[in-house]
Amino acid sequence: MEPRDLSSHTVYQAGRGIEEVARDLGLDPDDLVKLASNENPFGPSPAAVEAIREAAGSANSYPKASHADLTEKLADRWSVAPEQVWLANGGDGVLDYLARAMLEPGEAVLVPDPGFAYYGMSARYHHGEVQEYQISKADDFALAAETVLDDYEGRESGDSRPRRTSGKSDGGERIVYLTSPHNPTGKRFDLDAVAEIADRTGEETLVVVDEAYGEFADGPSAVELVGERDDVAVLRTFSKVYGLAGVRLGYGIVPEAWADAYTRVSTPFAASEIACRAGLAALDDDDHARKTVETAEWAREYLYENLDAPTWESHGNFVLAEVGDASEVADELQRRGVIVRDCTSFGLPECVRITCGTEAETKRAVAELNEVLAS
Repeated sequence: MEPRDLSSHTVYQAGRGIEEVARDLGLDPDDLVKLASNENPFGPSPAAVEAIREAAGSANSYPKASHADLTEKLADRWSVAPEQVWLANGGDGVLDYLARAMLEPGEAVLVPDPGFAYYGMSARYHHGEVQEYQISKADDFALAAETVLDDYEGRESGDSRPRRTSGKSDGGERIVYLTSPHNPTGKRFDLDAVAEIADRTGEETLVVVDEAYGEFADGPSAVELVGERDDVAVLRTFSKVYGLAGVRLGYGIVPEAWADAYTRVSTPFAASEIACRAGLAALDDDDHARKTVETAEWAREYLYENLDAPTWESHGNFVLAEVGDASEVADELQRRGVIVRDCTSFGLPECVRITCGTEAETKRAVAELNEVLAS
């Protein structure tokens, strides 16, 4: 007996952790700086840590009350109905629920390249097909409506394929994924671009805007569009600005017209008691969120101004830099105790992605990277 054919499925390549690198290189973990996974350099919200401690004693109970409380709190924050908030085990869980709700076997999704591998992975898990739109370095990784629509509208080969300039297209993809801010480039879509993409994609196409890094961006959320239309949904997470990546807590905000699909596609109690209690506390810890965002803003500017390598303006808590041979540079940096993300797995073998750390971590990373580049 064997599992079904998984040969078309890709493997998600996560950034390497401190313990793993320390073991491989024989280094003290305390001497390492990890700037590879876009984690919060200040750790979890202190209020969330206390809530986790208090919730540990009730971990034997299903999270019915806390699940409802967190859903209602998020609904109030975003001015939507509680039914429109889909809690999940991380943002990945939201992607799975949306795929379950939207995809029939053989239907396609449209994903960015480079981009988050799990968009396509989730679709394939649910027997969907995957198409890609290109985010081009030659275009400075620009994110405009045409970035997506040029690949959505028409599937003929060659440069002669049709291009539509107005009206709905019948490109066929059931879900179109937009990452804003985009990982790994840091670029973002403005709301007009999101609305245009939704206007020009098919009547049965859902535009999913992944705002995992939304708190770091300087523009409005696409949640504003959810209240106006039934073909846009938004993904958010507690992993980044709230520092709860290890807890695994995310949520989607979906159109009210089909919000009740959640109860038909979600796992029972989609977020744990501990995760829900941590999320409730983190939402009230404005000081921690503010410090995290302000430090990321400082770190981005420091990287732009002091790194001896080309960078791109970012709206996330990371910066993409062109360093030559990314694998070689990342390996040498690891030997020096600084872990960054080699972007070869994103199709960018000349780039590394550097998470915005604390001031001390960011300055150390820049100093070490500049020495590596000079040598």
